[in-house]
Amino acid sequence: MVRRAGKIREPAGQTLQNPPPVYHMGERLCPLSAADLSAIVSHSFDILSIVGMAGLPPAATKRALAAGAWHRADGRLCFSKEMVQTALARAPRHVTLPGFTADRDLQIGGRGVHIGTGGAAVQILDATSGAYRDSELSDLYNLMRILEASSNIHYGVRPVVARDMTDPFELDINTAFACLKATRKPIGISFCEPDHIEPIVEMFDMALGQPGAFRDRPFCMAVIVHVVPPLTYAPEGILMLETALRAGMIPQICSAGQAGATSPVTLAGALAQGLAECLAGLVVVDGFQTSAPCIYALMPFISDLRTGAMSGGSGEAAIANAAAAQLLSHIGLPSTVSAGMTDSKLVDAQAGYEKGYTVALAGHGGADMINLSVGMLGSIMVASPEAMVIDDDMCGAILRSIRGIEVSPQTLDLAAIERVVTHEGHYLGEGETLRRMKSDYHYPTLANRQSVSDWVDAGRLSIWDQAKARVADILNAPPPTHLGAGAEADIRAHYPIRLTQ
Repeated sequence: MVRRAGKIREPAGQTLQNPPPVYHMGERLCPLSAADLSAIVSHSFDILSIVGMAGLPPAATKRALAAGAWHRADGRLCFSKEMVQTALARAPRHVTLPGFTADRDLQIGGRGVHIGTGGAAVQILDATSGAYRDSELSDLYNLMRILEASSNIHYGVRPVVARDMTDPFELDINTAFACLKATRKPIGISFCEPDHIEPIVEMFDMALGQPGAFRDRPFCMAVIVHVVPPLTYAPEGILMLETALRAGMIPQICSAGQAGATSPVTLAGALAQGLAECLAGLVVVDGFQTSAPCIYALMPFISDLRTGAMSGGSGEAAIANAAAAQLLSHIGLPSTVSAGMTDSKLVDAQAGYEKGYTVALAGHGGADMINLSVGMLGSIMVASPEAMVIDDDMCGAILRSIRGIEVSPQTLDLAAIERVVTHEGHYLGEGETLRRMKSDYHYPTLANRQSVSDWVDAGRLSIWDQAKARVADILNAPPPTHLGAGAEADIRAHYPIRLTQ
């Protein structure tokens, strides 16, 4: 006789809305062997000592020369392996990245995987019309509110540019304010001008309630492109880096060469050049402020060599960024890579599979942070709130896979097997099954697990339909309240805040 197993009923009162996230350790995937890692790191040292860097501003150059750097005959600035290793030895292996509130703090470094937004998309996919339109300040605020409500997205680097802000200072101050107001989670922004950093930090002090408070709780990263590949410093980026460090911000500095265009066509060569550019940034950070906290973003972008266009969803991008995470972990630097940058312009099967394998490989490769991983379409030119909530669902499953499998006497229970096979014939009524229902299994919010007939009877809702409803629920709910009304009023009185929500 076949025994028909019943359903497990979830214990009442145990569902939490957006609980504090749990993080899992990556680096079970190792695209590079020990010999590969050694060869790429050694090649990076050779790049810096033989080819060197161009474009470092005079004050930073003076510090580098005093620390042992030298100029080639053509003026390029070179760094010895010993100089770079000295800076590496002084660099923090772990960085505390605070949230606005302590329950959202992140520990970056050590292969705990954190998933976030990023990019500078200039368009929004309108879910109602299917049209693309310029992104606005309200879109940025809404996307960051969705991030706040998404349990599997841990931090928010500004995902879109507010194209309705034409004045550079108003763009920067309003970008910072919209991100601050929308979420308690750590945020990250870029700047049009170095001079904008100080007033933004003063605004953050006001938000936290007193002068100097942001220095103690630097909840906003300074996302800075410090190099223009190949092997050239971005002078304004270096000035921003120094200004941010002086203001107490934690920088995330980025190398993003495009293989076959601004970095070598071979993935190994692209990784080595990108690592050299990250290490060139490390030398600048160390020369300006020894042992300063900094997060290093090695993002090997890929070209479709038929057209020269960037291909964010390619298999090459997936494995290269997993390898980038492995490289930065190998040398002991807090790491950021990129993933989820689908080339699809729609939330479709292409978007799903490209996002799935790129984010999964980056996480399993041990990336401390994965930028650009959610909500993006069209090779990071377009953002979609509906894509973000679908990606949050996806990332929950990916994070569960990163967690791995517990092997212990408790999970290999011979007595339980004996008991079940000689009595009920199924494990659904076992106490261990009920206990592990929540702890060992992840349940999606949007993905449908109904039978076909039940799904048809329920109205044939697609995941896109579910996502639109989820976005509406989030944005129709009361907004976050972590920014007090008094602090917000003071900020609006002092700065040209254009957000009306």
